[in-house]
Amino acid sequence: MTLRIPKAELPAELSKAVIEQFGTVPEPLQATWHNPEVAEAGQEMGARVNAWHVADENLKSFAHMAVAALVGCSWCLDINYFQVQNKNLDLTKASQVPRWRESDVFTPLERDVMEYAEAMSATPPTVTDELSARLLDRLGVAALVEITASIAFANFATRNNTALGVRSQGFSDACEIPLATRAEKPAS
Repeated sequence: MTLRIPKAELPAELSKAVIEQFGTVPEPLQATWHNPEVAEAGQEMGARVNAWHVADENLKSFAHMAVAALVGCSWCLDINYFQVQNKNLDLTKASQVPRWRESDVFTPLERDVMEYAEAMSATPPTVTDELSARLLDRLGVAALVEITASIAFANFATRNNTALGVRSQGFSDACEIPLATRAEKPAS
């Protein structure tokens, strides 16, 4: 898959700022800048989501990556894995998120969060009362609300990127542990 729309030219100041932050201009920004209001709103929401601090950062990262793996957003997997390393979070576990069901590195809570992320991402959502109750019991109301909203944002970002043809830009190449690939579903 390749970018399905031409890359927009960003203002020089913005290009300079994002290159200083990421080393390159992120393709999602180049794709959405054709409508600066949409691009800016997405950036602002992403910044706000990243500023929330009630829920554990590892859990939020794993949830976003689980959504990205499910939806097929290689860009989101790539950048989130890179950000996990830069935030000094658990890189070994993050590397296994695309195959979390088969991996033995995750705690029951981490597995429940990734299951919740996938259940929220299904159409229609398949979140159960039991799963919600387990998370509520272990996280508390404020953290569950934060993780839920983070997963909703992950769906916005992953689906937007995937529909526009945005692909990995190699951010995760700098990580010392390779990112696992999602296990293939058996043919039915």
